[in-house]
Amino acid sequence: MVKLPDLSFEKSAGGIVAGVDEAGRGPWAGPVVAGAVILNYNKIPEGINDSKKIPYAKRKILYEKICEHSCIGVGISTVEEIDRLNILQATLLAMHRAIENLGNTNINLVLIDGNKAPKMDFPTKTIIGGDALCLSIAAASIIAKTTRDRIMQDLSREHPEYGWESNFGYGTQKHQEALAKHGITRHHRSSYKPIRKLLGCL
Repeated sequence: MVKLPDLSFEKSAGGIVAGVDEAGRGPWAGPVVAGAVILNYNKIPEGINDSKKIPYAKRKILYEKICEHSCIGVGISTVEEIDRLNILQATLLAMHRAIENLGNTNINLVLIDGNKAPKMDFPTKTIIGGDALCLSIAAASIIAKTTRDRIMQDLSREHPEYGWESNFGYGTQKHQEALAKHGITRHHRSSYKPIRKLLGCL
């Protein structure tokens, strides 16, 4: 039987607990997006898990249910911020914005996926592999990934040749071939090695 994330971390902390996760650190194009979620423990949708383990169609349904019954916040760091700050700092900035956008000043603890936490006014706890262990973080991963996927699908209508509607900015063969043929766009991360190489910076 597959073990799903649970509320162990939330219950041990007590009070109001938010989970935070990000999507989009690896792609060559598009923003990095963070989600923050305070679950309603009386109305938790079934099947919440690490977003990478959930099929696309089911993830969309879970996204809607989480939004309906939970307090959510989304934070975005732009391509310009990624290139200026580096991807780690841009990710932490997106996480900070996601917590701010929850609009709740009474949070007792913020649970964050990974081993780095942004500076904020609330106590934080990092959990490596948290999206597979902690239900609030798993819910946040669904919010972050679904939001980012939609952003990339919108951008794909502006630049259909890169295949962002399906590769979401990752360096797939189609994306690489389009880069070789059409060059880069303002949505590409010029600080990333494959893009820097195309720009003649390596």
